[in-house]
Amino acid sequence: MFSLTVAGAAKRGHRNCRRMETGTAGLSAPAEDSAKLAANYANEMANSVGRMALIAPTAGDVRDTLVEGPAGILNTAPPWFRPTYSPSKRSVEWPNGCMATCFSSEEPDRLRGPQFEVGILDEFAAWQNVQDTWDMFSFGLRLGKHPRFLITTTPRPIKLLKEIMARDDVIVTTGSTFENEANLAPTFLETIKRRYEGTRLGRQEMYAELLSDVPGALWSQAWIDRDRVASLPWGNLSRIVVAIDPAVTSGEDADETGIIVAGVDAAGVAYVLEDASGRYQPHEWATKAINLYRKHRADRIIAEVNNGGALVENTIRSVDPNVSYRAVHASRGKVTRAEPISALYEQGKVHHVGTFQQLEDQLCAFTSDFSRASAGYCCEQKSSWASRADAG
Repeated sequence: MFSLTVAGAAKRGHRNCRRMETGTAGLSAPAEDSAKLAANYANEMANSVGRMALIAPTAGDVRDTLVEGPAGILNTAPPWFRPTYSPSKRSVEWPNGCMATCFSSEEPDRLRGPQFEVGILDEFAAWQNVQDTWDMFSFGLRLGKHPRFLITTTPRPIKLLKEIMARDDVIVTTGSTFENEANLAPTFLETIKRRYEGTRLGRQEMYAELLSDVPGALWSQAWIDRDRVASLPWGNLSRIVVAIDPAVTSGEDADETGIIVAGVDAAGVAYVLEDASGRYQPHEWATKAINLYRKHRADRIIAEVNNGGALVENTIRSVDPNVSYRAVHASRGKVTRAEPISALYEQGKVHHVGTFQQLEDQLCAFTSDFSRASAGYCCEQKSSWASRADAG
């Protein structure tokens, strides 16, 4: 069992946190600040394990907060069990031989090779290379009978954090800044409550709410949920298309190819029928698109061909030379093309037939300055805005 703690923020590192960990042994109360929570957990787990990983956003954060900070490991350990910190080795060693190695999200590859029984992951939502760091850590969390992790973080709606919180083997606890008021200046509490009470930032930073909505996003989950249907209403759709936005390259680090099936009824109301986006070789996405074309009895396959030109059509026709196909060229930017589709969602003119979690997560994180890395997407799922507009 893993545990996650999410907390509201306080001043100068005194934060309540939401906590995730693999196991419940040695958990501190959510009202404590995140650094002290992590430090207490490290000092307690050092009694029973041999290897730990300490990970924070930067190398400075590990040193200045988790290890040497006022509420860090060195200052909270009991005098008879105080560890030794070796900055040159990036290690903390307790008198019984337990050793913790320090890492940062700036250099995820340093986690290749080492292995651990316990991981302490501080300010997870602020990590720079969150997916890569998490992946490398996960491969090394393999020692002992019960490897576990503790995550402390102020919640931000990044994809990976939401995935971890949804796991059956993760325990999530939360705490607000005001549960820690005994350790904070009254003037600070009064100031932040007056300034941020009732605001989105206040809900996230003071009350540890993981907010699914993103400020400035072109889509809202509330719109999608409001208009979602379990099945198509009675009657036939007047037009169905399979829309493709092919990735320029293929391979492990390539973007995904967006493949969406959508239709429109006689009243001009659109329905998203299927999302088959994924990372494919060219012949694979072409075969996938043609199979969907046949499955849904679509009228046409539409592909964005800004990159690839005739190659896209040739790839599709190599699988089925008789398929109805149309190429579209995007003359405007992705955001400009997305805005009118977003407006249709807001007006209740687009229905999702079922749930498409990955697609919906990306839509609700899409802003005019969208960064897939900061949102926790190692590769953006590139659903074709131009093709979806044609489908509508």
